[in-house]
Amino acid sequence: MGSLPLTWLEPDSPFPPVSKALTEPAGLLAAGADLSIPRLRAAYTQGIFPWFSQDEPPLWWSPDPRMVLNCDALHVSHSLRKRLRQIASAQASKNFDVVVRVDTDFAAVMRGCARAANGVQPGTWITNEMQLAYNAWHMAGQAHSIETWINGQLMGGLYGVSIGTMFFGESMFSRATDASKIALVHLVWFLQRQQVCWIDCQMQTSHLASMGACPMPREQFLTHVQHHTAAPDIIWQSGWLDGVGVLHESN
Repeated sequence: MGSLPLTWLEPDSPFPPVSKALTEPAGLLAAGADLSIPRLRAAYTQGIFPWFSQDEPPLWWSPDPRMVLNCDALHVSHSLRKRLRQIASAQASKNFDVVVRVDTDFAAVMRGCARAANGVQPGTWITNEMQLAYNAWHMAGQAHSIETWINGQLMGGLYGVSIGTMFFGESMFSRATDASKIALVHLVWFLQRQQVCWIDCQMQTSHLASMGACPMPREQFLTHVQHHTAAPDIIWQSGWLDGVGVLHESN
């Protein structure tokens, strides 16, 4: 790392302007500091996120372009839409074999994502240090999990960070067909009800693109983030989501 023109952060160092992010590797901005809640919150409100492997110092990124999902542009395939209708119909009959829950086992969702993010690549960046940090942020009320439970078993889901009227997606996992997609669609429905229109997806992937996410110039992304993270936080609670995005308290 010493040969790179990279900013090293001490515990009290502010982040450098994101315009200083490297072009190779793309978006790498700084290294060092810690994963305290104040540091993480400062990062996200400036369009920066941590991403690093075990035995590395924290690495901080702000890629250009940025992958973003506009909630109104969510793409739901015909087969997934049919599955969602089946779930809603079953719940109307009080059959909760499949239920999307919120914040009932955040730690398990992080562990699922750490084992294999979407089954595409090992989530080696979700280190023990990252899990401890985001679990602490979850306890503080700004990191959340959306969970797909099938026959009482956690089969997929995602986690992310909610600041103001902005949601920052972190990672997804699935142990059953479409389990993570079911969680994502329910999240979008919930966020739309809360006037949250964008989900930050960080890096470009074909999986996210298939769901409607698109790359966006960093400057445009930052303008949106700075405005929406300054808004009051939306209200979350532990519970379950129905087919129109209403969050119900757990029974």
